[in-house]
Formats: sequence, C-alpha cells, structure tokens
Amino acid sequence: MEAVLYISHGSRKKEAASEAVQFLQSVHQKINSTDFEICFLELARPDVLEGVERLVKRGADQIVVQPVLLLSAGHYFKDIPDELAKAKSRYPDVHFYYGKPLGVQDRIVDVLVDRIHESGAALDEDTHLLLVGRGSRHPDTKRSMETIADRLGEKTAHSNISVCYLAALDPRFDEGLQHSLQKSQKTVIVPYLWFTGLLVDSIDRKVETARQNGHDVRVVHYLNDHPHMIEAVADEVKEAIKKEPLLFERHSL
Repeated sequence: MEAVLYISHGSRKKEAASEAVQFLQSVHQKINSTDFEICFLELARPDVLEGVERLVKRGADQIVVQPVLLLSAGHYFKDIPDELAKAKSRYPDVHFYYGKPLGVQDRIVDVLVDRIHESGAALDEDTHLLLVGRGSRHPDTKRSMETIADRLGEKTAHSNISVCYLAALDPRFDEGLQHSLQKSQKTVIVPYLWFTGLLVDSIDRKVETARQNGHDVRVVHYLNDHPHMIEAVADEVKEAIKKEPLLFERHSL
C-alpha cells in the first residue's frame, strides 16, 4: 500500500503544529493516496520514526516522504535522511521515495506579493522592503534568498529591497531592521517563513518596539496556507511518487 509521510519542521509553539496539520490536510486532499501521516523533525510529536511506524502498522509498504521545507539545507540533506535510514533498518521491506523542498518558485514569490497587497502597504519611493529568511549555513540558502528578492522586486516593480536572516547568515534581522529604519521613512517586513512560531513572534515584538519609537513599520503575514503553497507541495508529492526508491547512500540524495 502506498502512503505519504509529511515531515514538518516543528516548533515549541503549539499553534505552529496546528497550522502545519491543517495545511497538510488541505494538501493531501489533492493527492490520490490511500493513507498519510504528518510528523515533525523536532520539538513536536509524532517524530519521523513514529510517523513511519503508524503508516506501516496500517499496511504501508511504499512511503512517499515529503519534507515540508522551503529551501534545501541541512534538514533536507542530512537530518531527514538520517531518520529515514533508521526507519529503513527497522522496516527493510518498506520502500521510501524522497520528495524535494519547494525551492525557488515564481508562484511562491507571488504569495509574497499577495501578502504585501493584503497588508495595504504602499510601495512608494519612501518604502523599503525587508525580506526575512530563516537562515542556514548551506551555501544555496543565500543564493536562493537573493534570487527570491530579485524576483520580488521585479514583480512589485520596487527596487528598494534587501534581505536579512534570523540565524546563521548575515546580515541578521536586527541589523537589517535598524538599517532600514535609519535610511527609509517606511519599512515593510516580508517574512519568508511558512508557519507561525517563535521566530514570527520575535519579528512581531521588534516591530512593535519600532512603532513605539515612532517608526512607520509593518510586517506582512507569513506564507501559511495560501493556495499556491498548497498546490506547490501537492505537486512535489506527485513528482516524488514517480521517483525510484531511496538507496540510503548519501550521494543518492
């Protein structure tokens, strides 16, 4: 029996897991699969091995594993494969098919454009767009975020835009925000984050502090359950179904 295992990142904030579950239930409505399970890489349950176990107990012997990740980095290349290797050793007769993170896609940049429009922000010459990524030490992360910023600038016809990060990469969010507040009359913060969580809360707190200090700054809504996001994940699952099973050799990932 074929099934899908969605692996979300996880968060200490309960609402983040709830958002992920609701989102992935919407995704799976677009998949012609008999069963699915949602699990988390860290900070929430069930974990990956528990998710696999639940599917196997219900009869799954072919599991499409879809990482719920925006970009390819350490979780995709190491952490999830390590967990799947453990699952394969426990269930040697089960075949695993590994999907991809979403990567850089125009339709996701369109989600950012929609979020900006929903916020009511006017992108005039006095406004600075600050695109905020989670950050990663993987070399592709910075290139991907800069590409996303370029495409966002093209789609909004707005050139006053820069990128900052919440971890691992420079410039960090605090530096990017302060630079924007000093150089521009208005700042619009665009989080490249999927669900709520402590990082979103941190951004909101700093925005509120800036407002109390007299700055014109707003933060638009994170990506969450925009229809393009649901379609993008469903498409990745459908592509993963066509793949060959994992051999659990590092070069095969």
